[in-house]
Amino acid sequence: MAISDISGLASSLAARGLLNPDKLQQITTSSVSEQKPLTSYLVENNFIDSLALAEFCEAEYGIPLLDSDSVNLEEIPEKFIHPKLIEKHHALPVYVQQKTLYIAMADPTNVSALEDFGFSFGMHTEALLIEETKLSEAIDAILDDGTSSLDDMGSIDDIEVDESESRLDEAQAVDDDAPIVKYINGVLLDAVRKGASDLHFEPYEKKYRIRFRVDGILHEFASPPVNLANRFSARLKVMSKLDIAERRLPQDGRIKLKISNKRNIDLRVSTLPTMWGEKIVMRILDSSAANLDIDKLGYTDEQKAKYLNALAKPQGMILITGPTGSGKTVSLYTGLNILNTVERNISTAEDPVEINLTGINQVQINNKAGLNFASALRSFLRQDPDIVMVGEIRDLETAEIGIKAAQTGHLVLSTLHTNSAAETLTRLLNMGVPAFNIASSVSLIIAQRLGRRLCNECKAPLEISDSELLHIGFTQEQLAEKHNLYQPVGCSKCTDGYKGRVGIYEVMEMSEQLGHIILNDGNAMQIADIAEKEGMYTLRQSAIKQALNGVTSLNEVTRIT
Repeated sequence: MAISDISGLASSLAARGLLNPDKLQQITTSSVSEQKPLTSYLVENNFIDSLALAEFCEAEYGIPLLDSDSVNLEEIPEKFIHPKLIEKHHALPVYVQQKTLYIAMADPTNVSALEDFGFSFGMHTEALLIEETKLSEAIDAILDDGTSSLDDMGSIDDIEVDESESRLDEAQAVDDDAPIVKYINGVLLDAVRKGASDLHFEPYEKKYRIRFRVDGILHEFASPPVNLANRFSARLKVMSKLDIAERRLPQDGRIKLKISNKRNIDLRVSTLPTMWGEKIVMRILDSSAANLDIDKLGYTDEQKAKYLNALAKPQGMILITGPTGSGKTVSLYTGLNILNTVERNISTAEDPVEINLTGINQVQINNKAGLNFASALRSFLRQDPDIVMVGEIRDLETAEIGIKAAQTGHLVLSTLHTNSAAETLTRLLNMGVPAFNIASSVSLIIAQRLGRRLCNECKAPLEISDSELLHIGFTQEQLAEKHNLYQPVGCSKCTDGYKGRVGIYEVMEMSEQLGHIILNDGNAMQIADIAEKEGMYTLRQSAIKQALNGVTSLNEVTRIT
């Protein structure tokens, strides 16, 4: 993959204050080592916003910025779809006008793209700027090998599965069943395209059900014949490198998929014997889809300032809490991404590693081999760390080691499973951590949930009485803003009126008064009361603010809080 004039574009961005000059060498080296165009690397790692980059290039280089919504991929002449050139230059021919071929690109310094396309098609070429994210989406759509239709299983090409460790006789026995292979591949492709976080394969007595979790809600996707249950199970277990002969015990595995020329997906697989067969649940771990831009996660300005203030401290412990699937990992990695510089040594212990970040030493927990959170954390402290992240504090041993690290000059980030920020402190006390250690080491606690975003294309104003709003938790002052409330409708571009999710947060800074409450054996209600008096928004209050901003609905406010 050609990376054109990286230093020139990077230097221009730095000169205009859009990039940190001290990070230029790291950026250019990393983009080359990862074989990514500079623009892709900058946007994916949140060094610059996609639109801001496009607008800068338009002003700096005088190249017109293309309205991406005006590009119809189906109208691009097939003869100009040259996959190798498109992938090599990260550029896309969009249309021909007066014998000139116009090439959409995010990097205006990529003159070799114009030369190669012009030479290949014997035409004069001109550049058009396009947002990096829009360009990547368009290229992925053009280069994607498969199709999402399940009506014609024979039209779905095999996606590439790493089965190198599968036993040959088992793999061959199932792989010979081509319709099942194609059907499963089609289901996986559709799940990724719909933005699903989990897939459920569920056998019952007279029915087989496949469900996707999209934006936190399960939807039934398909109901194939129940007599295919064992064949589905066998195929998925072969893909996951599991023992297909073992049907009495739960098993855990992983699948690595290459679903397009530029996109790889990991899936975490869990099997569970049920009365009518094995239920299989797959969690999609798609690091390329993770948004680590703190400005887009849903924090209020006050909450963001508190998080950034805690990250700026040289030591202490930051805890993020919430149920499974509440976005804790993204919040943690947003913080780590901000801290990720050449000057800092960052190590993480995770189960599993969900997001890969260059420059961070990530350790995959392996309990069978004796590598648990506590042993990994002990090892980190012998590795000259500045910042450590522990995927989850599950026991007293891990908690004590983490707190000791926070007290000895290290910044520690971790998660707990509790319902609120206040309950996190009492949970640590119940685990056996001394109160004085908690008061002196914990600097910030974030409790969070994920609410569904209203679709901007179809949301409609909501009519509701003041009494209902007061019952939900609105203040008298907020009633004046009720004209900003919307409800879901539903259209072809969303699911039930929602598209995407937004974080709802409760951010509690440790204060002297909260420390006194903990030392005096205060309960969660007392801690929450003091935190609210010191300015903390509860989850319900934060959700109401998102509803008044037109981001989510009142149904979501009550559902998640």
